[in-house]
Amino acid sequence: MRSPNGGSRRGVATWSCFLAGLVVMLLSSPCLADTVSRTPEQMLRAGERMYRQGVLENGEPLRAYVKGDIPVPGTAFTCVSCHLRAGIGSVEGGVYTPPTNGRSLYQPVKKIYKGVPVKYNESPFRRPAYTDATLVEVLRSGVDPEGKVLSDVMPRYLLEDEDAELLVTYLKKLSSEFSPGVSDTEIRFATVYSEDVPAADRDAMIAGLEKYISDKNDMAKSYRRTTTARDRLMARAMSTSKELESRRLTLSRWVLKGSPDTWRAQLEEYNGKEPVFALLGGLVSGEWGPVHRFSEENRIPCLFPNTDLPVVSDTDWYTLYLSKGFYQEGEAVARFLNRRDETGAGVPVLQIVRLSREGRALADGFERTWSSLGHEPPVTVTLQEGETLTGARLAALLEREKPRVVLFWDGGALIPQLRELGSLRQQPQSVFVSGRYAGEALYALPEELRANTYIAYPYRLPGEKVIEPMMKSEVRFRVDDNRIAQQTYSLVQVLTMAVMEIKDNYFRDHFLDAIGMSMDRVVPLYERLSFGPGQRYASKGCYIVQLKKGDGRELTKMSDWVIH
Repeated sequence: MRSPNGGSRRGVATWSCFLAGLVVMLLSSPCLADTVSRTPEQMLRAGERMYRQGVLENGEPLRAYVKGDIPVPGTAFTCVSCHLRAGIGSVEGGVYTPPTNGRSLYQPVKKIYKGVPVKYNESPFRRPAYTDATLVEVLRSGVDPEGKVLSDVMPRYLLEDEDAELLVTYLKKLSSEFSPGVSDTEIRFATVYSEDVPAADRDAMIAGLEKYISDKNDMAKSYRRTTTARDRLMARAMSTSKELESRRLTLSRWVLKGSPDTWRAQLEEYNGKEPVFALLGGLVSGEWGPVHRFSEENRIPCLFPNTDLPVVSDTDWYTLYLSKGFYQEGEAVARFLNRRDETGAGVPVLQIVRLSREGRALADGFERTWSSLGHEPPVTVTLQEGETLTGARLAALLEREKPRVVLFWDGGALIPQLRELGSLRQQPQSVFVSGRYAGEALYALPEELRANTYIAYPYRLPGEKVIEPMMKSEVRFRVDDNRIAQQTYSLVQVLTMAVMEIKDNYFRDHFLDAIGMSMDRVVPLYERLSFGPGQRYASKGCYIVQLKKGDGRELTKMSDWVIH
């Protein structure tokens, strides 16, 4: 029997089954299944990945063109590289990069952006508010809502409709609401310390932070009391941020008690009761890891905790450290040896490591860097707590391994073992130790061992003049010898500029962006503090020094500032 259109019922049934099967197959395909089941959070994360990494939801790189017709991968021209993490934009080298966050894109620009020398006539000039459609258009073609063509510095992205929707969804959410810890009247900060830290160190840190908070609030009061228009204009010009006029700063103390295993729960409780904009400083016994993970997972900036045992990571964002700590000393020794060995033949290295947190960090920094520079791993001998190397064992190691270099990653027990080494007939070419780990014991090094003992030293040398680079003049600091006080001073220098530079954009990511774009700082403890976009360690180097002959404490530089 035939159907009215001439086909058989069997044919119609077969075609219907085919269509049904096709629908089932399409709905069960990975792409459409994800579209159907994708949550708003998944859409944001997919858009975030496109913005920050230049990678599509399917794992492929975004495709783009620059200079009109030059194809480039989106991974090389990410949004974040110019517009920064928070999407607030930047001005660098006379090039103005406009904001790309939802609060800015979906509002008209009514006034010309003043006070910035720009090379391109894009966002500093008037434009209407973007819509979803015009935002997709500018991403694809570089044409803004007013019909102006943006500079060819801006890539043109080849976006499918679905990918465009994901990116637009993220941009609308990006920096659209102020971060937790900010109200109409205050910006809340906190500092974290464990109850068992030395009271002198704790008080040195707290005193520096509270003085900064007090000074800022007193300045704000003074500005609010100004009555003449001239004084108020001057106050605004000096502050560059309405924060000094309308919001006071507060500092809470988050005291951690008991085992580090319980710290995370305590931190979550503190943050649940009174969220803060950022954590300042911090001091705990042992490793900073538990606080680091809390900070990263809750997306709370943590600026310069006082620790020699930071979490060394290339991907984490929210915790900024003064340096990589002990890891950085091992790293610097590896780079120094690599430069000194000009033959390229490799350097036989024996590494003697105390099985402590400090010893492991030093060894890890050396081993990773040494291997990355193309060298064979060192021969490693580990020492348990309380264990020492006898002269006989040292002699056997030297005879068997024949190292040109011996690394002694040990603390206060270092000197007796170096004496044992010095008494042997067969000697390595050089011995390296950690100045920070050895501490005061280092200055007991006998004169006969000083000539071939090299010290990783991560600070300015004692008594060295500090020169302000802009004024070319000596800078004198009123900071005592307490290292925690000096580290807190370094924190305050960076924090002062960052708070001023956020300019009413109270977003945590923008706070970190502002630090990443800040100028180098001159401080008493470190050779220099410098950041760049995305960088997480402020002091990036280390000296290699030796003790001068005799029994004194004077140090001699054997290297420039070795940069990691």
